[in-house]
Amino acid sequence: MNGPEIQISFAPALRLFVAADRRAGRTAVATDGSSSLGHVVESLGVPLTEAGRLLVDGRAVEPSHVPAAGETVEVEGVARPQSVPGAPLRFLLDVHLGTLARRLRLLGVDAAYESQDIGDPALAARSAEERRVMLSRDRGLLRRRELWAGAYVYSDQPDDQLRDVLGRFAPRLAPWTRCTACNGPLTEADKDTVRERLEQGTENTYDVFAQCTECERVYWRGAHHARLETIVSDALREFGGTAARETVL
Repeated sequence: MNGPEIQISFAPALRLFVAADRRAGRTAVATDGSSSLGHVVESLGVPLTEAGRLLVDGRAVEPSHVPAAGETVEVEGVARPQSVPGAPLRFLLDVHLGTLARRLRLLGVDAAYESQDIGDPALAARSAEERRVMLSRDRGLLRRRELWAGAYVYSDQPDDQLRDVLGRFAPRLAPWTRCTACNGPLTEADKDTVRERLEQGTENTYDVFAQCTECERVYWRGAHHARLETIVSDALREFGGTAARETVL
């Protein structure tokens, strides 16, 4: 680009996306005189899903704004909690975020997940068709125009990933109400109705069960329950407050 030159700076949270020489503060960018500010921001490495307000000489503009010579641009991070208008808050996770998907489901958050790599076009299309927020660490996927909405998952550690998503979107939590395997709703199950699905040790030891209304998987408070309860209690303490306690297990 050798057109009008602007000065641009990025919020600290966004600096991991840009080249090292743009992380210290305001730097010069030569534009082509016709591309939108949104295009310029993305060309420098920042997915628009991660950009909050775009300020030109101190005033907020739309991503469609075409920069003029001498303008000073500030790219803010997304405000938290982030509002996603126009649809119930629900998510779609790519193949690399299986643990995060299961933990969101554990908390009762609607989290669809593709266990196979179906490709970026198919993921973006599903996000748009079902109006789900696409969660991914793939910056290229988050730049696809057909996405309904998207968010970059900043950490590769499941504990931090969960805190990131809960802090950013503040979804309503309803622990123990969703199947961690398929995302379907759970319902209370009488022991007699699920007996044929139980191993003898489980049948003899436990009396309280829940079952997925879609895949029919059966749940009970087994040996792993204490670990899951820690995840749930930590999330409720930090993000859920007195939120939904519609537990069926």
